[in-house]
Amino acid sequence: MPYVLLASGVLALLTTVNALRPRRGRLLLPGFFVAWLTIELAPWVLVIEAVVTALIAGAGGLAGPAGWAGIAATVLGWAGLAVVMARARRTTVTVREWSAELELDPGERAPAFPRSHVVFPVLMTRRSGVTRTRNIAYGDEPDMRLDVYRPSAPGERRPGIMEVHGGAWMIGSKREQGIPLLNHLAANGWVGVNVDYRLSPRVKFPDHLIDLKRAIRWYREHATEYGADPDFLCVTGGSAGGHLAALLALTPGVPEYQPGFEDVDTTVRAAVTFYGVYDIVALLDGGSKTFASAMERHVMGARRAEHPEAYEKASPAHWINADAPPFLVVHGSLDTLVPVTQARSFAERLREVSAAPVLYAEMKGAQHAFDIFPSYRTARVIEGVERFLTSVRRAEHPV
Repeated sequence: MPYVLLASGVLALLTTVNALRPRRGRLLLPGFFVAWLTIELAPWVLVIEAVVTALIAGAGGLAGPAGWAGIAATVLGWAGLAVVMARARRTTVTVREWSAELELDPGERAPAFPRSHVVFPVLMTRRSGVTRTRNIAYGDEPDMRLDVYRPSAPGERRPGIMEVHGGAWMIGSKREQGIPLLNHLAANGWVGVNVDYRLSPRVKFPDHLIDLKRAIRWYREHATEYGADPDFLCVTGGSAGGHLAALLALTPGVPEYQPGFEDVDTTVRAAVTFYGVYDIVALLDGGSKTFASAMERHVMGARRAEHPEAYEKASPAHWINADAPPFLVVHGSLDTLVPVTQARSFAERLREVSAAPVLYAEMKGAQHAFDIFPSYRTARVIEGVERFLTSVRRAEHPV
């Protein structure tokens, strides 16, 4: 048992080191998944490790030097987890800082994100006072389905928000992304639309974007049936969803992205993008040859060397313009899948050009996809997002 305790301690220490200093390389994906879970579920990881350590120690794990070395490694790992949790607490200060930048008035404070959901993440799929209607068709293809989250109490002309899931344009679903945010917004008077769209390699870009603009068309036509304002829609998304959400915000009315429905108003009132891809060329330059090849074959359907203009046009950075709506750009400082430099550069360039507010929030110690779980960090960010969106709404519709 001493060597079992040693192995457990070393594993705990390595897991924490990976969370504190994640690295890109051959083990990028497994390293990301372990770091992601460790960072956002750090309190649960600490409890589980404490229970496992106590059980091994009680079974004779401290009977030799190896066991005590395992205890030492475990304690060092726990010290690292304390740093991880302290970084998450820093999110409160970050949210206050970006709220201070906001020149718009959000009105009274909204109800806080439920503490019970942070303690028990499994509760995140349900929220008191919120009704969800699932799998509504917005197009003819089986993948063109959406869920609507809305306040259970009757009401009319509520603001709308559309969630675009991520997954490298090839995987992902409305079933597992954006749920904590949409539930919180619906509990505070918003109508949320969580959209599935056709994925690669079955389709190639810009079909993903065209599908989402079809979803906006559906919203314009059916919003009033769900108590929403058809003229007020914001958009949000993470990773590939952040990329597509940014494009939706920056390309309203572009005919090639609205074939057959060019006259539909696809303007959005604000965009909140999480750990998005804003420059595909830069992402490919910094990634592996395997990833670049997969993008060419499965997502873009064209070789970059032969069609460089297609890759430029697929990047939100290409479409930055003075008429862009208000943006809130959120990214983790330790993101190993989409480098944080993408968000920094995009936000800086957008601020130089756009006439609307552009806020940038960098989450200290956060990995990619940090908001999938309703962690402490996620709760504070979601509260800040609600304040940002409500400020935009109140600026257009003063109470």
